[in-house]
Amino acid sequence: MFTGIVEEIGEIVSIERGASSLKIGVKCAFAGELSLGESVAVNGACMTACALGEKSFFFDVTPESFRRTSLKDLREGSGVNLERAMKADGRFGGHLVSGHIDTTGVFLGAQIEGNAMNAHFFVDGIAAYIVEKGSVALDGVSLTIASVRHENGKTHFSVALIPHTWENTTLCKKRSGDTVNVEFDIIGKYVESILLKNQQKNESSQDFSAIMENFPNFH
Repeated sequence: MFTGIVEEIGEIVSIERGASSLKIGVKCAFAGELSLGESVAVNGACMTACALGEKSFFFDVTPESFRRTSLKDLREGSGVNLERAMKADGRFGGHLVSGHIDTTGVFLGAQIEGNAMNAHFFVDGIAAYIVEKGSVALDGVSLTIASVRHENGKTHFSVALIPHTWENTTLCKKRSGDTVNVEFDIIGKYVESILLKNQQKNESSQDFSAIMENFPNFH
């Protein structure tokens, strides 16, 4: 579990590419502190350190993560947002982030407003999880949704970043059309799942009652 507070920007130092998988090496300051098998969020995607070096760690990207995330777009020299798993006795600075990417979004651009950088994105066909003033993780960065609009099957939304967040994450390097990993608020997803199951249960119960009403009575 993570909080969406980026610890460091790492540098991709190696990539081994398969047809739908990757093995990636990342250089970072805390590599020497990692244990084999430890979880690290890389651009928001929870990855397992499968090999360790003095100044770098390596992780495998499975076909599922290859399909779901933008990790396949990385190149040697790319910067990535890194966060180690949260400690049970640590401060909870962002929001609950599982590191399980839901989809990718597209960066549209950003404009300065006062001391904020308003960044704009869109995702295809997702509406329920994008809520004004709700939380979202973009490339592993915990952010608050400032505005939302739906148009032509796409959900457009913006987030307002303070200077520190803009300058100390990879979001400031994005260009129009670049993809970002998107993780929606996990609480919202659980609530939707529970409501959907209750609805299906009620519909099933109603269907059963209708069948019994039309069933012949035997004595």
